[in-house]
Amino acid sequence: MQYSELLNPREVEQIHQASTEILANVGILVRNQNARDIYAGHGCRVDSESGIVKIPHPVVSEHCQMFVPTFTFKGRDPQYDKTLPDNSPVMVTGSTAPNIIDPKTGEERRATSGDIANIAFLINELPGFDVFSISTLADDAPQDQFSLARFYPALKNCLKPVRGNTPDMRDLLQILQLGAIIAGGEEAYKKRPLITHHCCPVVSPLTMDINSTEILIHLVDKGLPVYGTVAPNAGMTAPLSLPGTLTLGNAEFLATSVLMQMIRPETPLIYAVLSTVADMRSGSYAPGAIETGILQMAHSQMASFYGVPSGGYIGLTNAHENDAQSGFETGMNTTAAVLAGTDMLNGGGLLGSLLTFDFGKAVIDNEIALMFKQIKKGLKFSKNDLCLDLINEIGPGGSYMECNHTLAHMRSTALFPKVATRQQRARWEDAGRPDAHRRAMSIAEKILKEDNPAVFSPETDAKIRDTFKNLVPGDAVWED
Repeated sequence: MQYSELLNPREVEQIHQASTEILANVGILVRNQNARDIYAGHGCRVDSESGIVKIPHPVVSEHCQMFVPTFTFKGRDPQYDKTLPDNSPVMVTGSTAPNIIDPKTGEERRATSGDIANIAFLINELPGFDVFSISTLADDAPQDQFSLARFYPALKNCLKPVRGNTPDMRDLLQILQLGAIIAGGEEAYKKRPLITHHCCPVVSPLTMDINSTEILIHLVDKGLPVYGTVAPNAGMTAPLSLPGTLTLGNAEFLATSVLMQMIRPETPLIYAVLSTVADMRSGSYAPGAIETGILQMAHSQMASFYGVPSGGYIGLTNAHENDAQSGFETGMNTTAAVLAGTDMLNGGGLLGSLLTFDFGKAVIDNEIALMFKQIKKGLKFSKNDLCLDLINEIGPGGSYMECNHTLAHMRSTALFPKVATRQQRARWEDAGRPDAHRRAMSIAEKILKEDNPAVFSPETDAKIRDTFKNLVPGDAVWED
């Protein structure tokens, strides 16, 4: 498949050069002392008073040479492993929303660990999704179990790769202990790390925080899968210019990625972004805007320049319900990203600018994912696929309906949607005129009433619950 490009080769090179100018001359404020020491030990200029680190051009170039071209998400079941870019495009759920649309009442409320369990089960059964990035927070988390109340129900109910974040080192170490129990021990976990960690060490503009950076350093040092996301917001934390925001975000990506290579050369990474443009009429955050898709396309070109997988939060919406706005914002931006060669799309299931999860939205996003995967397949082109002999046989005015060729290809040529209706109007009206959201919720309900194939064995679950007292139940339960 030939990808769409917004930048010509000279412009890509200019973005790279401008980004290295920023790192060398403006620098990045690094609040984490450990990170400052690592930068200093590799030839960077560190101002101990201000915390500003300036990374010279040769240092950036040297460590860019250490980048590797692939990144693998591993699940509890190896059949669900996904490697970028080989298995691209990979669809990931959106993550860490505080709220959920209650599937029974339709009202927004705080999400719980039980919701995470249900979402994990649903994502496990929806074929368009490849990775479960823990979609919500857990408002019912016991004290000192903020992250356990999220990761435990996620891992207990999903065999696919699970991705998540932790706020500090204490929580991270708990989650690594949880992962080791599930894997069968620390050595088994090191060989097959079934959790992919995510963090945002850089806060735009050009500031590296303390906790997320410490988590990144620890995971890279241990050789465990982790990647970061940069999120400049044009007009607020980045210049109100698409090239300017692209350049700033690229510099932030390089600062993080160079640090990772300093710690452990050839550490896999993803060039992941959520670059946006603020709605300057009100200052509103606008991740559903088409400019998010445009910026993702350009960042994906830069990822190709560096020879690393690309991805980010793409396919988001500002809509507060599962309506036409939600559909066209998600559809436009994901299509743009796939056509530009983006390897990972992280946003499924969320409404309201990343604040709210909706079961119906997740089912519709699953269908969108299947559609853009179909786009990526493109046209299977061979002489046989031109069907010249068949066209000659049927001739003018004939019918292909009953041909053996049609029967042989009827399940493989086209995608059969489950949410989108293709009924005639009369049959649709007889069915009660269901809209896309109602059809999606029916699919979700059907899945969540079935047996869950992902649950832990009783022995594994007992060991986890014996290790972490007062843990949330973590069970997927769908009540009528």
